[in-house]
Amino acid sequence: MASEESAFKSLPKGDTLESLRSPEVPDFASKGPERESVVTDSDFNDIALDDEAVFSPVSLTRGPSPDAATPSEVETPDTARPPNVSSPQSAIFNPTKLGHKKTASTTTIRSANNLPFIVARLGIQDEERTSHRGSVDGQQKLQEEFARLHKEEEKEPKENGASGMIDWDFWGAVISDYQGFASERPEELATAIARGIPDTLRGMMWQHMAASKDLELEDTYLKLLRETSPHEKAITRDLGRTFPHHDFFNDGQGIGQENLFNVLKAYSLYDPQVGYCQGLPFVVAILLLNMPDEEAFSLLVRLMYVYDLRGHFLPEMPKLQLRLFQFDRLIEELLPVLHVHFLRQGIKSSMFCSQWFLTMFSYRFPLPVVFRIYDNCLASGIEAIFGFSIMLLKKNEEELLALKFDEILSFLNTRLFDKYKMKSDDENDENVTYNVDEFVQDAIALHITPFMLDSYRHEYEDQLRETNKHATEMDELRTTNRNLSAQVKKLENSLAQLNAEHVDLLNELVKSRLRNEEMEEELVRYKLLYAEAMHENEDAQSSHRISIAQMLKLKRGSNSSTS
Repeated sequence: MASEESAFKSLPKGDTLESLRSPEVPDFASKGPERESVVTDSDFNDIALDDEAVFSPVSLTRGPSPDAATPSEVETPDTARPPNVSSPQSAIFNPTKLGHKKTASTTTIRSANNLPFIVARLGIQDEERTSHRGSVDGQQKLQEEFARLHKEEEKEPKENGASGMIDWDFWGAVISDYQGFASERPEELATAIARGIPDTLRGMMWQHMAASKDLELEDTYLKLLRETSPHEKAITRDLGRTFPHHDFFNDGQGIGQENLFNVLKAYSLYDPQVGYCQGLPFVVAILLLNMPDEEAFSLLVRLMYVYDLRGHFLPEMPKLQLRLFQFDRLIEELLPVLHVHFLRQGIKSSMFCSQWFLTMFSYRFPLPVVFRIYDNCLASGIEAIFGFSIMLLKKNEEELLALKFDEILSFLNTRLFDKYKMKSDDENDENVTYNVDEFVQDAIALHITPFMLDSYRHEYEDQLRETNKHATEMDELRTTNRNLSAQVKKLENSLAQLNAEHVDLLNELVKSRLRNEEMEEELVRYKLLYAEAMHENEDAQSSHRISIAQMLKLKRGSNSSTS
């Protein structure tokens, strides 16, 4: 990505700044043919679900693309699953009591540019589907649930106005064979999803689009609930912060918080590498508002492993960093003036967008908006979040350009949806409603192609390789430095030892010299004693000779007198 300095240098002066206004149809979209995003190899490909092989790309566009990539096979190791056990929560779950009803769609959304990514990863062949009984049985359960809801609506159609607006024939055809419908009538399905899935059917459709209904996985969930997680304390601490004003999570029975705790606890045991991370409760809460807890757990596993949401919560958050980089590049490409303004004000996407991506927009966004975002993400892939994110900035570009650092952050947290507020005829009505259809239509109309995201991913990987290369060089230098430091320390120790030995030798030398001096003194003394002894010996000999001479003389004298 261009640096701040180069961005300022390339900025025209004066009124020519207006020439950088966000183009309605970016030129970048036409620079190359559309192609599906290349999914990078993950370090966690060895973890697979039993029914992962039934997923293949089915694009919701006007007919099949001639250069569409052939879906790669996914390895699915056979893992032992416990026998199916139905969940007691299924009987008490009632999606019509959640109180989140959408108004009917007022805008027909054309699907020429609708959902340009992957709708869902479904089975390529029917025989592959039959090899995964858990998933097949789960799909059958969803169809039975749909039939039950349809019969209830036919018996009492007037009790629920929203149900009367549902096209049961259309959605029945979708649920009965989602893969076939998506392949044969992609434009019609894309338009229906863009308009909004009916509240009553949303939970079932999400599970169909993600192929997450798996009775064996639900049974695994029930078994995990009987175990103890090391993250229970952290999960309990965050429960009160998740939709504290929503009736489902703060009612007297506490069923919402209990289910939220159970799903988070079970997933922390199911995926120890992720464990528990802040942001997950908001993702799970949205699922629980549309389905029972065991189904929410299965869909969460699907979102994490198949939709690649897991990379947001792993240590170092690798996929979150990648998507923030892609988001920055999209701002630079589609909103160049706002990009420069953010650079000048020191605004980084991580200051506001990381929260959007971690919670899938569910932290501060209105729930009707969040549900529609989930509709498109589950149908199109997680990349759909870019369209909604960029559109929010584009819609508020004029206001953001007039604000400073603190004001921008405050605006992004509190006033981002003011553009989509709908005026109420009743001035005393405190309930705020939003034109969700317009927001979804605007987001889908953006030309964010897989080719763009793929090119940004390559940029990020190149940048990451350079960073890692530099980090590797630094590590090598640090290792060399540590080795040299160890050698220096070793030499210093050797020098200190040699110095100590040198001192010892000097001490011994001094002592030897002292001993030599003492011995020399002794030698001199002995020499003197010897000289004295020799002198005394000579005196004694002289005396002896004199005595002998005298005796001889006396003897001669006596002899001569005798004669």
